[in-house]
Amino acid sequence: MLQLENLFYHYPKSKTVLEDVSLTFTEGNIYGLFGKNGEGKSTLMKIMTGLLFPKSGQCKILGQHMSKRSFSSLQNLFLVPEDFELPNLTIGVYEKIYSPFYPAFSKHQFYELLEEFKLHPHEKIARLSFGQKKKVLIAFGMATQTKLLLLDEPTNGLDIPSKSQFRKIMAAAVDQGRSIIISTHQVRDLHSLINHVVILDNCKVVFDHSLSEVSENLWFGRASKMAKEAILYTENSFGSKAVMKRLDQEETEVDLELLFNAALNNPKGIQSVLKQTYHGV
Repeated sequence: MLQLENLFYHYPKSKTVLEDVSLTFTEGNIYGLFGKNGEGKSTLMKIMTGLLFPKSGQCKILGQHMSKRSFSSLQNLFLVPEDFELPNLTIGVYEKIYSPFYPAFSKHQFYELLEEFKLHPHEKIARLSFGQKKKVLIAFGMATQTKLLLLDEPTNGLDIPSKSQFRKIMAAAVDQGRSIIISTHQVRDLHSLINHVVILDNCKVVFDHSLSEVSENLWFGRASKMAKEAILYTENSFGSKAVMKRLDQEETEVDLELLFNAALNNPKGIQSVLKQTYHGV
């Protein structure tokens, strides 16, 4: 679906933002792209959509180079950016103008999602709150039916009920065979939604594993219940909960926030466990 190969990027007169980034995103998955603020998540998404060009390396969607920004490539992706401006139109007129750019666009799904979000087609977009505008974009992005959907900090501006609606809508999208990449630093908002985690730190990919692989090989719980040598990361602010080698313990639910902190603080330890098991060592 989407392939990134040895990407390097830096802004003019600035330090490197992305260094030797190689990733593969496949259909039927929801990816969580995590990282601290300023770690290049938004930059990476702009490269994925052809809005920025890497200094070296390449980005391909369905085998086509995004740097060429071909019509067929752009028809297969949609980006919901973190910051955006929408035209001063009604929601219904916005749909009529922009939906023809996406051949698989589903008007039925768009207006169904508007109803779910308690928005009316006759409402003027300019009069909506930031959170409501974001709902319009999310609904439109879902309705495009593109193979690739990218969302940059999609839960920013959404209240708690709206975040629940968002997770419900995203979960339904997996059945459509799409590849969805959600970039955020708010790890908790994606709990029980994503099935693959990618983490950026210091310009590089420090973690790239499916949650099934994580749950098979790592154990999340109280550090006191495991042998000291099994502990990979622990944090007192979580009530001494820790990330550990699973060994012969029963499978536990993946704690995304603990996993994120563990990947940043002990990347070699986490990777050694996952790689050894993955390669059958």
